[in-house]
Amino acid sequence: MLEDEMRAAMSSFFVEAAELLAEMESGLLDLEDTEGDPETVNAVFRAAHTIKGSSGLFGLDDVVRLTHVMENVLDRVRAGELAFSSQLVEVMLPCKDRLTAMVRGHELGVPLDGAEDDEVNRSLAARLGRFLDEAPLTAAAPAGTAGGGAVAGMGGLVHVSVRFGADCLRSGMDPIPFLDYLRGVGEVVSVATMDASLPPLAELDPEGCHLGFEVVLRTDADLATIEEVFEFVRHESDIRVLHDGTPAEVWDALVTSHGDDADRLRTLLVAVRGVDPTVPRDDAPTQTARSAGPPAAGAERTPSPEVRTIRVDAARLDRLIDTVGEMVIAGAGANLHASQQDNDTLKAAIAEVMRLIEGVRDDALRLRMVPIGTTFARFHRVVRDVSASLGKDVTLTVTGGDTEVDKALVEQIGDPLMHLVRNALDHGIESMTERVARGKPETGSLTLRAFHDSGSIVVEVQDDGGGIDAAKVLRKAIERGIVEPGANLSEHDIFSLVFEPGFSTADQVSDLSGRGVGMDVVKRNVTPLRGTITIDSQLGVGTTVSIRLPLTLAIIDGFMVGVGGTTFVIPLDRVVECVERPASAAGRNYMDLRGHVLPLIPLRSWMAIDGERPRRENVVVVDNAGMRAGLVVDTLQGEFQTVIKPLGPMFAQARGIGGSTILGNGDVALIIDVPVLVGAAVAAGAGLVAAG
Repeated sequence: MLEDEMRAAMSSFFVEAAELLAEMESGLLDLEDTEGDPETVNAVFRAAHTIKGSSGLFGLDDVVRLTHVMENVLDRVRAGELAFSSQLVEVMLPCKDRLTAMVRGHELGVPLDGAEDDEVNRSLAARLGRFLDEAPLTAAAPAGTAGGGAVAGMGGLVHVSVRFGADCLRSGMDPIPFLDYLRGVGEVVSVATMDASLPPLAELDPEGCHLGFEVVLRTDADLATIEEVFEFVRHESDIRVLHDGTPAEVWDALVTSHGDDADRLRTLLVAVRGVDPTVPRDDAPTQTARSAGPPAAGAERTPSPEVRTIRVDAARLDRLIDTVGEMVIAGAGANLHASQQDNDTLKAAIAEVMRLIEGVRDDALRLRMVPIGTTFARFHRVVRDVSASLGKDVTLTVTGGDTEVDKALVEQIGDPLMHLVRNALDHGIESMTERVARGKPETGSLTLRAFHDSGSIVVEVQDDGGGIDAAKVLRKAIERGIVEPGANLSEHDIFSLVFEPGFSTADQVSDLSGRGVGMDVVKRNVTPLRGTITIDSQLGVGTTVSIRLPLTLAIIDGFMVGVGGTTFVIPLDRVVECVERPASAAGRNYMDLRGHVLPLIPLRSWMAIDGERPRRENVVVVDNAGMRAGLVVDTLQGEFQTVIKPLGPMFAQARGIGGSTILGNGDVALIIDVPVLVGAAVAAGAGLVAAG
């Protein structure tokens, strides 16, 4: 049981550590732009301190040692003793990378503890140590002053009185590691266990914490450092840090506030210090005590807003989504049977069940929605390092980071974005010399943008570089036999050639690109997500690559149509309107839609469905990235909650089909992949019209 709880706690630590390390990297990169903003320095310090404290609780000593040095350097920056500089970031970032590798090693059960690993850790610690050796910019506060310097008094003795909250064990916080951790900030002279609050054995709560601790510590650390040891239990515990300069009335309050422990505590203080600290001394400096415990009785306290969160295993969430999907299918079946029964009461009951199922579906899907900014954040470091290696100066701008998308999509879009960003830095943005020659600023600009559009999420990577030379792309494509000589291609079609396997316009091969590997990988990763990718470029001005993705991969609102005996589902967010196919459009691949030419895609012929066409055909007008087409079908069957089931490997080459779903009567319906189907129609020569 205890081992299971420890594994669960370790698992939570690894998740939290990954988030804190990401925050640390983001903060360090921000510090370069903000020139040592105090709030950002504090945020990075807190991340390092939290990782250090948690690692100490789990015995990850290698992580503790490195974070301790980082913490000391950052503390000097916070105190104004060390000027923040880009050189400091150059050292801190590799330390952060090393911490990431160390934590990951412990998570996988293969810690980095070889001789070579130890040498790397010592080297990084030594590089950081040089900043600790620098002379301070400002004089340090005198020891024992309220400014937070080392505590003065009887040999630097500090008294730490600890009363953990009664529920700290239930919260997963074992008091013993906190007390052990005090050894990292000084020498523990004595520890006394106070048991006056211990109830009779028959009334003892085995999961409650009933003991208090009085610790005498000899240390040169400041009071804030000592208090931060108990940061994780601060709000539910009574933690008091006192020393020889603390006023007598504060010592007296400590003694009297602990009730039945008062006499024993007073005796203990006299025995350890040789004097009664509750009696005023003429030569004692005036200083207030530092307490991390609750405020004194009668003191005003401003309640802080409580944010309640819970970590959920992604696998559990996936199982919930699967179960909800089965509920949707079962509900559709019940609804179908209810519609076949002449029972109004049953119909009303089923309608209410369907309403509740739809609400559960929406709530379950929202649980999987996360801001795409978590993915964007990693690219600040990428742009910084890659542009530096290329000798370019590039700034990254992120907009729409709070745009939410299915977590499964976020996890799979990272690699395609990485290819696009690196390609923009290497191929897109010119060198500083070239930019100046073209009348551009030396610093290039790269933008990551995300926004919702027509039920989809659009992610754009935009640069202000040299753009794509369409003539050069076409020439290369002809040389490689991808395009026949003399082919008449639109600019859009030419730009799409860069996604062909092995295609590259680079004149030289570099570590980043030029081998024809990358852009085809982007398309291969985006297509299975029911996404599309397009390029818009202007020579000499810049390039924008747009990826359009569905909001979720699990459950969608669909529109059912019938062709012969086959049922298809069209994603509802792609449907613009439904009209009857006019008789004048019979035998044509287009029709007149209120003065606009609308290209038609007959599903019967595209899907090779046998049978006679009905006398009356319908057209479902769909939108694909601002371009419209009409899908010709036999019947319109209405909206349908669609649980997406992937197709097997046998149907991997079925173009225009994005998956399947199960209908209420048990039949299988195919889901139309509108972007792929429309793309195939374009390749076959059908023209599209802009939405308007």
